[in-house]
Amino acid sequence: MEPQLGLHELLHVFSFLEARDLLCAAQVDKVWNEVSRTKELWRQLCLRRWSSCKASQMTLGTQTWKQYYLCRSELEFRMESGRPEKDFICKAIAGHKGGIDELAYISTNECRFDGREKSVVCTVSSDSTVRAWDVQEGTEIWSSPLQPAALVNLVTYPRLQLVVTVDKLGLIKVWKAENGREWASFSLPTYSSALQACDHPEGPFLLVASVEGILYALSMPQLQLLSRTSVFPSSPTSLLCSPDCQWVFASTQDSDLGPKIASFLLPDTMTPPHLMKGHGSQLILLVSGSELVLFTIQGLQLAAFQDHQKPVTSLWVVSVGPPACIVARPPEPAAPPHLASHFKDQSRVLTASFDLSLRVYVWNKENKFPVLKSCYHLLGGSHRWASGFTHVESDSMSIVGVEARSIGTSILRSYCFNMQHGSDDCVN
Repeated sequence: MEPQLGLHELLHVFSFLEARDLLCAAQVDKVWNEVSRTKELWRQLCLRRWSSCKASQMTLGTQTWKQYYLCRSELEFRMESGRPEKDFICKAIAGHKGGIDELAYISTNECRFDGREKSVVCTVSSDSTVRAWDVQEGTEIWSSPLQPAALVNLVTYPRLQLVVTVDKLGLIKVWKAENGREWASFSLPTYSSALQACDHPEGPFLLVASVEGILYALSMPQLQLLSRTSVFPSSPTSLLCSPDCQWVFASTQDSDLGPKIASFLLPDTMTPPHLMKGHGSQLILLVSGSELVLFTIQGLQLAAFQDHQKPVTSLWVVSVGPPACIVARPPEPAAPPHLASHFKDQSRVLTASFDLSLRVYVWNKENKFPVLKSCYHLLGGSHRWASGFTHVESDSMSIVGVEARSIGTSILRSYCFNMQHGSDDCVN
């Protein structure tokens, strides 16, 4: 009789296997099946595949590490393939009587697969209400009372379950996300041009840019004034606070900086971008007209896409890790090899367009350098009734776009990805 490996020896051997091999080993006999289910084996697989799976940050609930690995692998496969009905379900969600000016998820971006995951978005509209929506069910959760003026912007604090809105007169309000109850308010002397939610470890705060170029910092959730700084002679149109809350970037359409972005000049053939997002500390995505272009922070162009037939109206990017401060440096001939380590987690880039489609991109994990891969379109409604998508956002389970209607109203169009909880059939 050949000698049999003991449990400790088997566990050591199995620690070198990938998920697909572990599932095959589980079919051998009862002992191999038991060892292949060991918690630490699947936890290490999760840590190797997804850098966000830190034990101190994970909320597993009733799921095991094995279930988490299998479900998240399935979710990534469905998000990358995007087959209608098979991989996702599309729903049109209506309720606002005016146009939707902004949306944001109030649900956290954690991947949960214990049957209790729920995607919730909040919207503000020219109909002077803020509303919360259950994305999976396609239903309204709550609506605020009619406000004195049209609401034009909002940000959310998922960890605190708070929503912040501002109306066209400059009145800022905090709402409780679970029931829409008003919490606090603050009046600007003039209307706001930009909002930015900042979740600092010592206390969350809100950045507000006013039309006269003043930057306000307000405490959350009380909305008490922390600071007031003059930053521009004209109105800032966008704000970006670093994840560690050490610096703030403000920009204005009237800036005379020209097309210089970070530490490099754009190609002469590229018109100045109207949308810009960062990914991690080393990559910048720019949108110019209908084109999406990916650059390194040194100015090396990695990819360009022209998947839309009409101008891109919104760009959504998941940020991986805290961005580094941008400093001037000469262009380098190649992207640093360490960039690939920032993209262990497969995240998405989304674009919305007036051509009534959303485009889904994923980071190509097979490449030495982080390069986007164009995947598929998510289509909206009929051009007879709709004028195109104006906004797009996503969480770990769904994608939501704002579809503008020809009559001046808007609806939400949600795309929820199908999941078979705890399925052991395959690993992608």
